[in-house]
Amino acid sequence: MMKNFLCLAISFFALHNTLHSQNLITEENDAGTFPVATSSLAASILVDRSDDWLIGKAASLLQNDIEMVTGKKPEIVSTISASTKNMIVIGSINKSSIIQNLVKGKKLNVDDLKGKWECFKLQTINNPIQGIQNALVVAGSDKRGTAYGVFELSEQLGVSPWYWWADVPVKKKKEVYVKKGTYKFGPPSVKYRGIFINDEAPAFAGWAKEKFGGVNHQVYEKIFELLLRLKANYLWPAMWANAFNDDDTLNPILADKYGIVMGTSHHEPMLRAQQEWKRYGQGPWNYDSNEVVLKDFWKNGIEHMGNHESIVTIGMRGDGDKPMTEGTAI
Repeated sequence: MMKNFLCLAISFFALHNTLHSQNLITEENDAGTFPVATSSLAASILVDRSDDWLIGKAASLLQNDIEMVTGKKPEIVSTISASTKNMIVIGSINKSSIIQNLVKGKKLNVDDLKGKWECFKLQTINNPIQGIQNALVVAGSDKRGTAYGVFELSEQLGVSPWYWWADVPVKKKKEVYVKKGTYKFGPPSVKYRGIFINDEAPAFAGWAKEKFGGVNHQVYEKIFELLLRLKANYLWPAMWANAFNDDDTLNPILADKYGIVMGTSHHEPMLRAQQEWKRYGQGPWNYDSNEVVLKDFWKNGIEHMGNHESIVTIGMRGDGDKPMTEGTAI
């Protein structure tokens, strides 16, 4: 784990919006509370297999989080068994048939989530579906909203977003319950919220090479998870000696799966890293004298983007973040 350093640019997220969240958790088994974990058993986690990949991943991380807090590992299921009494139901309102059936049965109202950006609600429901006695529903307006709901629950249970990166101790509990009620979050005040992994060498780059063999998809998975736990959604990747899309083909694939919107820095137009120009560029970095080559280079960046959610830097600065020669800046 990385105890002392990720990137100073991340530090402002330490005061992210869960400081203002509603308090959901109690260790008392009061009337109407939902038992995430009792002294003997953890509630199962129910997800629809047809929901987005990120929903299943968030459920798996919640499973680990509950085990870290209580010592009891929940079962993740996609069907209801006769022995199940308490379930955490996780799903997006557009893709989860489980959530949609709750809405049809008038057990859950998602009107305040429809068409919204990255919103979620947590709601306790008695007898939501035949065979389930109590449910805690985590419903999201989209895949990121649903994941944020899961990680809001994790943090309130006692797992800091920084549990891995900064070795923040997990707050242990023998029993843990969610208070009866409905808790709504979002939409965020700022649509895109993220970081730029800047000035990363030698500290971050050296650590990543020692820990993961390089700045590759393994370290980026940890960064993607951190961003989601912090309710962020946007990343400019490391670029001093790296090219996110070119170095590891799994980098952009996993970013898309985790719902992370990718971009490039202020001097890397059209989703092409500076290192890609160093590797494949021909001629001067000058639009006046090298227009055809530059257009083709940039076109390949957009083609490679495909359907991945991205924000495209437009404009041209000097190679290596230096001033353009006079009269060539665009």
